[in-house]
Amino acid sequence: MTISSSLYAGVSGLGANASRLASISDNIANSSTAGYKRVQTDFHSIVAGSSGGAYSAGGVRTTNVRLIDQRGPLVTTDNPTDLAVRGSGFLPVTTLSEIAAGNGAPTMRLTTAGSFSMNSDGYLATESGLALLGWPTDAAGNTLAGAVDSSDGLEPVYLNKNQLVGEPTTKMQIGANLPATATEAGATSGVESLSIEYFDNLGSSENLDIEFTPTVPATGKSNQWTMTIKDTASGGAVVGEYTLEFDDSRTDGGNLASVTDVSGGAYDAATGSVIVTVDGGPIEINIGLIGENDGFTQVSDTFAPATITKDGATAGNLLGVDVDTSGFVRANYSTGASRILYKIPLVDMPNPNGMVSMDYQTFLPSADSGAFFLWNAGDGPTGEIAGFTREESSTDVAGELTNMIQTQRAYSSNAKVIQTVDEMLQETTNIKR
Repeated sequence: MTISSSLYAGVSGLGANASRLASISDNIANSSTAGYKRVQTDFHSIVAGSSGGAYSAGGVRTTNVRLIDQRGPLVTTDNPTDLAVRGSGFLPVTTLSEIAAGNGAPTMRLTTAGSFSMNSDGYLATESGLALLGWPTDAAGNTLAGAVDSSDGLEPVYLNKNQLVGEPTTKMQIGANLPATATEAGATSGVESLSIEYFDNLGSSENLDIEFTPTVPATGKSNQWTMTIKDTASGGAVVGEYTLEFDDSRTDGGNLASVTDVSGGAYDAATGSVIVTVDGGPIEINIGLIGENDGFTQVSDTFAPATITKDGATAGNLLGVDVDTSGFVRANYSTGASRILYKIPLVDMPNPNGMVSMDYQTFLPSADSGAFFLWNAGDGPTGEIAGFTREESSTDVAGELTNMIQTQRAYSSNAKVIQTVDEMLQETTNIKR
């Protein structure tokens, strides 16, 4: 019985080391595979016990564990949608074949690296057929996030590369100097005008025509102007009228002293803005704070526009897409405008190593991995999303070669045990002769 148990132990040793060699081979073969997670083979003894004082060999068995929580080094690339995770967490993806099948919500897989680019159908996907998943946004860029413990709210990241997109103007900042001499008694300089282009909801160009009419007193000076704002998209209708008064004191001379609403949105003293409603919707116009010179001023004898800034853009073509560290997917257009279309969450769970391994360095949550949660990148336990970056394989080739030598020696030793047991059994058989 003892000799037979030695034979069985040797055979189990051969099998165990063959299993370890298989994992080593897989690790070395994938040493250049981006995002690959190495497999570790652990040995466990089998105790058979003893009978009548004679010891029986139990042998050995193995378990293989893919170390999904181990990360490879990050390397920089020249593709903005080469994505990796700096820290903990996983990127949600699905297969293009599932999207094409259209059988409901696609299955969420997880990965830590992917070289994504826009394919011919408009999906942000890898060459191996993995499409990035994210929460969509509304027209204002607000995330339409679903439940954090479910993938139901996630959608494949899709961009219509043939669509022309315009961005309406919603904010302006205007700075100009009005001539102080125009509000003195006997002044004849008259109305000053300013035309500012803006973009409507369809990306068409329109104008706000602004007129500044000085109040000319019979004597002295008034330091007062009437600002009238007209919208060309509304046929030149007045959308706002305001009375501006300026300070002429020694310390605050030329600064805005007060703004009185005649028509249009009320002046907000906290922000220095008024809101006027044009044909396409409201536009917030910043004209400066009371007592400050950051907007309108009144000094000297010259009308001089100083600062005009605004958002919005005319219709433009899609040039490219990028993903920031918070996971926001931005589409960039030829006009210089950008629009947030999706937000990519990071997925985390208690035991990542318990996930089921799939092809193309992807994994499926399981009962062993625990319940998963979707986090905003950079929040909670998760790290950040890194663009222009790929995660290399976690395989250490030098370490694997060392393990391979050890495995070869152990395999040879177990083979020697079997050879020795065979010779001993042969001797036992010869005794009978």
